[in-house]
Amino acid sequence: MSLRQMEYFLTVVEESSFTRASELLHVTQSALSHQIKALEKSVGGALLERLTRGVRLTPMGRAFLPHAELAVRSAAQAQRAARAAAGAEGGELHVAALHGVAVGVLPEVFARWRRIHPEVALVLHEYATTDALEEHVERGTADLAVGPPPVNWPGPAVTVGEEEIVLVVPFDDRLAGRTSVTLAELADRTWVRCAMEPVVEGREFLDWACARAGFTPRTAVRTEHTSTAVRMAAAGVGIGIAPSHVVRGAVGEDCVILRVDPRWRRPLTVFSRVGLTGAAAAFVDLLRVSQPNG
Repeated sequence: MSLRQMEYFLTVVEESSFTRASELLHVTQSALSHQIKALEKSVGGALLERLTRGVRLTPMGRAFLPHAELAVRSAAQAQRAARAAAGAEGGELHVAALHGVAVGVLPEVFARWRRIHPEVALVLHEYATTDALEEHVERGTADLAVGPPPVNWPGPAVTVGEEEIVLVVPFDDRLAGRTSVTLAELADRTWVRCAMEPVVEGREFLDWACARAGFTPRTAVRTEHTSTAVRMAAAGVGIGIAPSHVVRGAVGEDCVILRVDPRWRRPLTVFSRVGLTGAAAAFVDLLRVSQPNG
């Protein structure tokens, strides 16, 4: 079994066609078919079912697929890490992040990286939820991830700073002259909710927090992205909640930010499947010095 055979297998699965896969791989169909048969022989059974129009995975193929993806991505990751560590032209560092972190934290860090390490390109992978972020990093999609601390993560995880979760209201809101507010004072207000809201003890964060304050939040609108929720709140649709860096990235100074008393904070973490060395370690250092309490 070779890495090339697994790459061929993944391409056939992706394209659902030997013909299209052979064109993409720049090999003949007979050569591609030979390599797939050799791979099937090494694993002890058929991985693909040849149909009149296309192919589909066999049960053995479905079991083999995620491991092949991980092997191919890990090989690419190893090559990127080696080239980046050596400062080689064409080296890449793949960074995964939650959408909010990508909007609010990474632009400045990426800009500084380009000035200091112009020979190492950055590739950003954005995800809506922490579950998706952790899943894709575990599968080898990126060299490292930036987000809240992962739960039961088997690899290295480094705290580089912290996020403060704040409230967002428009300038004409009755609370606009305040700097902080207790959650209990907001029992009569409506809220802008976001699909990216984290889950605490099996409940969405705002439901969990408001329940502790003695009320159930009333939702005015739900959005897909945090930056959209911030803009809705700034326009007066309802009170929004978001990390403070997302507010700056989404609307700048075009709204009022209120701190919750007691303040809502959570660590900002970099985590990876393997040790953070070379370019990855340099990125962590740069991220740490750019963050509050890093």
